[in-house]
Amino acid sequence: MEKEVILFDINETVLNLESLKPKFRDVFGSEDALSLWFSKLLHSSTVCIATSVSSNFAELASAMLESVAAHYNSRLTDKKRSELLACFSNLPPHADIKEALNKLRSSGFKTVAFSNSSLNLITDQMNNSGLTNFFDTILSVEDTGSFKPNPKVYKFAAEVLGESVENLRLVATHDWDTHGALSAGLKAAYIDRTGSEYHPLYLKPDIKSKTMGGIVEKIMAVNSQK
Repeated sequence: MEKEVILFDINETVLNLESLKPKFRDVFGSEDALSLWFSKLLHSSTVCIATSVSSNFAELASAMLESVAAHYNSRLTDKKRSELLACFSNLPPHADIKEALNKLRSSGFKTVAFSNSSLNLITDQMNNSGLTNFFDTILSVEDTGSFKPNPKVYKFAAEVLGESVENLRLVATHDWDTHGALSAGLKAAYIDRTGSEYHPLYLKPDIKSKTMGGIVEKIMAVNSQK
């Protein structure tokens, strides 16, 4: 049978956001500023999904920087905001990514970079991280006017790729993302990069590992049984 097409979430799953921590600390004066920004970004995107507000990653990312600045009573200049947003184009890959992607592709799997970010940003991220040649396709949700974990964006991915949802598998380090994919009929694999407890109410994927190498081994094993 046909091998699964493997979609990869990008920020945190493939690219390491840790390099942004000191930059956010320098601007906002707190070690927790990056995680607060990310949680606010997720919250606001989820509200946009639930209430049919059309937005995009750049707009929400900028707005949430302002929100974080207000939280820490910091002054966010246009220059600082632009510098922080520009950093997202230059994130390094996690150490286990290239080998894992190469192994998948060498074994005949199609790999897709799939993110809430704009197509331009994802493309820049792949180019600057040296990962462009490790993906067959780069796919953004931007044309949907929504974000993951809205089920329609996963179905959009299936339509663009010309695949059934059942033959797609999302790899992500966010339980809300794997839950969203599973809710839309995809398969999923959860890479536990942070040690955070998987949400007990979310749908659980059949593949889980602490390393991308472990994820790939399990994906290959599952597909060998088809």
